[in-house]
Amino acid sequence: MSPQQTVEDQSARPASSRVQRKRGRRIQEILTAAAELFGERGYDAVSLEDVAERLDVTKGSLYYYFSGKEELVTAAIETLGNEWTALLEELLDGSTGTAAQRLRALIREHVTIAVRDYPAALRLFLVPRQWPDAQRERIKELRQRHDALFRGLVEEGVASGEFTVTTVDTALQCMHAAMTQAPMWCGEAKPRDRDRAIDEVADTLMMLVGIPPR
Repeated sequence: MSPQQTVEDQSARPASSRVQRKRGRRIQEILTAAAELFGERGYDAVSLEDVAERLDVTKGSLYYYFSGKEELVTAAIETLGNEWTALLEELLDGSTGTAAQRLRALIREHVTIAVRDYPAALRLFLVPRQWPDAQRERIKELRQRHDALFRGLVEEGVASGEFTVTTVDTALQCMHAAMTQAPMWCGEAKPRDRDRAIDEVADTLMMLVGIPPR
């Protein structure tokens, strides 16, 4: 390889890297917009034209990244579900303390992500019946992975005597239902009041397992 070729190759790498980063950001923007729309309106009520309009781009530009609506919604579900759950798993992997301390931290992180990053998209995971079978089943699988994080801590706390619940399933159903509404409650708060609102939600949900507010 000649010196000139080496220089050319080295100068090409940063440009290629920039292109990849730009492409990655664009895909993330598309997925976020799509997740919000599907969460707001449901699968059948959203078209690629709607996604393009939300992004202020042409419908044709979306085909550069996704072959159609089904591929787009599948990618949105996978990306949102995996990223969200991975953040919660990372939190638990690095946390110590009692079951109550870890559960409260988990609830607070979940609500914070919902309010800050995915206020509308959270509704994607309510599994509406009109969704196609493949997407509906994948949503259920992601919900189960997400639920396992909370279930493990609640069961641990019940076994140790730290928590008191009617049943684990009932406590978790109420907890998840409330967390689904949290973006609406906390998102309306002014930025300076939002952290306090999230803390209040976390404290209230801890009462489902018999832990009084701090």
